[in-house]
Amino acid sequence: MKNKRQLLRFGVVGGINTALDFGLLFVFKAFGLPIGFANILSTGIAFVFSFFANKKYTFKTSGTNVVREMILFVIVTLFGLWVLQTAIIQLTLPWLTGFIKQQELALLVAKLLATVVSLIWNYLLYSRIVFKKH
Repeated sequence: MKNKRQLLRFGVVGGINTALDFGLLFVFKAFGLPIGFANILSTGIAFVFSFFANKKYTFKTSGTNVVREMILFVIVTLFGLWVLQTAIIQLTLPWLTGFIKQQELALLVAKLLATVVSLIWNYLLYSRIVFKKH
């Protein structure tokens, strides 16, 4: 039961984090910032929010080595985003284009699959390594 509540909190944090990222991107753009810079700011702020929200709310760790957790969080998250997602997209896209003729839709489905894999990766490693209670 505890893991189900923790998983639900992980989903809530992820949803808020995504809304924060998207919302800030459009706010920064509305203030006239270039899209690239606005995206870097919005994802950076969302990344920091995600770390602290997962630490305090999802996994409820305190009295731990925050620097260690931050370093592991960055490694786990970026590996999921840059390595796992890229690999899943590369592996599934050729197969998906056999079923889905519209290239953009096939890419969207591949990205969604890759996102699910990286979310599972993140949850498992956050709970077992990054925010592990000693």
